[in-house]
Amino acid sequence: MHSMQKHGLKADPVTYSQLIKCCIARRAIEQGKLIHKHVYSNGHDPKMFINNVLLNMYVKFNLLDEARILFDNMSERNVVSWTTMVSGYCNCKLYGEALKYLVLMQREGVLPNMYTFSSVLRACDGLETLRQLHCSIIKCGLDSDIFVRSALIDIYSKWGELGNGFRVFCEMVTGDLVVWNSIIGGFAQNGNCDEALDLFKRMKRAGFPANQATLTSVLRACTGLVLLEFGRQVHAHVIKFERDLIINNAILDMYCKCGSLEDAEFAFKRMSERDVISWSTMITGLAQNGRSIEALDMFESMKASGPTPNYITMVGVLFACSHAGLVDDGWCHFQSMKRLYGIDPGREHYGCIVDLLGRAGKLDEAIQFIQEMEDEPDPVIWRTLLGACRVHKNADLATYVAKQILEIEPHDEGTYVLLSNIYANSQRWEDVAGVRKNMSGRGIKKEPGCSWIELNKQVHAFVLGDESHPQIKTIYREMNHLIKRITEVGYTPDMNFVLHDLEGEQKEDSLRCHSEKLAIVLGLISLPKEKPIRIMKNLRICGDCHAFAKLATKTEIRYIVIRDPVRYHHFKDGICSCGDYW
Repeated sequence: MHSMQKHGLKADPVTYSQLIKCCIARRAIEQGKLIHKHVYSNGHDPKMFINNVLLNMYVKFNLLDEARILFDNMSERNVVSWTTMVSGYCNCKLYGEALKYLVLMQREGVLPNMYTFSSVLRACDGLETLRQLHCSIIKCGLDSDIFVRSALIDIYSKWGELGNGFRVFCEMVTGDLVVWNSIIGGFAQNGNCDEALDLFKRMKRAGFPANQATLTSVLRACTGLVLLEFGRQVHAHVIKFERDLIINNAILDMYCKCGSLEDAEFAFKRMSERDVISWSTMITGLAQNGRSIEALDMFESMKASGPTPNYITMVGVLFACSHAGLVDDGWCHFQSMKRLYGIDPGREHYGCIVDLLGRAGKLDEAIQFIQEMEDEPDPVIWRTLLGACRVHKNADLATYVAKQILEIEPHDEGTYVLLSNIYANSQRWEDVAGVRKNMSGRGIKKEPGCSWIELNKQVHAFVLGDESHPQIKTIYREMNHLIKRITEVGYTPDMNFVLHDLEGEQKEDSLRCHSEKLAIVLGLISLPKEKPIRIMKNLRICGDCHAFAKLATKTEIRYIVIRDPVRYHHFKDGICSCGDYW
């Protein structure tokens, strides 16, 4: 290039194009600017083709000011020129500018193409803009283009409009994997995991092979539903993509969240490449499954050989400390976040410290910590402290904490229920009546406990006192036999976990009907002895069901895993992985 400039020589457009592509590949910004200067030297006006290549170069380098100056000075512009500018502004998240250029190109009589719309759809700042763009797409006759359809589904899903996204999917026969991936991913990311898996099955029946994007979304859906067996089947599809880091991380997450740490550890050891997400997933998985000391050991291994810890890593580390009662270690890690790793504490970290102090019975320190926080405490942090108030039977502090929650979320039924139980345990019956009256006046009802278990690819769900299951008579009959057996080894129903306006036998009958007990019994009568019983629950496990599960594993010689919204309880030989500290 220097020699050409020295001798005043010009190359043909193809040569310039190749030189510019080399600059892009090597991030050679200065050399790229030199080529730009050369092609415009001596008053030469290059063809639109070269200008578009230069425009693309500046956009790839995120030099949008230079791109705009070049664009404004171009004597001729086509759809490629406009689309390059729209794409550049979208990539830099300057969505207002991207939409402005879309309007300007149409005013100049240049029709957007599928690449223009695929780019600009990302610039939608709300559903109204999205609907207007959708109308423009239909007017331009591009609603059948696979990339435009895929982008539409993605953006509708992003805005929670799954119905509209699904309508785009169903409007015509889908003949491309890109569109299938968009709709499956949209449902999985929005928590509609059943629908995502149904679509995956439809896709397979339609003859489409799954790729990395498909499998990542399906694994996310398995994780959301805690479907370990289905997840294992998906893992079998992943073997040919075993070097794909994103898929491997999704597998790790699925196994950890399904409570199968043996599978997770095996997958982690097989990974040829690990990033901060891989390490953080394992640290959090170990902590949530009651193996806090191993989680902290994993953190030390990460610091020695892995990437720098990030925000999520430290949440896992602090969670491990709080669930193992390691107050000093938790404080040390919390205080070192900013100093060692440049991580500013966020709500999740603050919540872990409140949990750490609350579990350890340091309620005064916990309330002081909340008052000194840089961030305004949210309901999650206050609820964490309220749970500690129940464990340590501090009704007065619970009253104050509940007031803070209800000022932010006046209809939070969990707070009313927990406060009512705290008052009941302290024999404050007038306060119990006051809480229930408040709930009734606001139309607030307690969310029923629900537990579910996967058996032979079918999910069986139970709620408190469920009579709908086809095997319910057998389940209750076996429940009575099981309670007799575990009573002989020390089980005594804990009446603290039933409504306090019930009497003697009614209380015991109520405890028998807890949803996780029904699921446990179904697992015992349906699964062979060597197979673990895995149960999911929408609410935290109560103390009575915890004692029930421990003794059931002792008398029946079984392995039971129960996942509640906070952690996993692994029961074996009459012991729980949480060490009764939850």
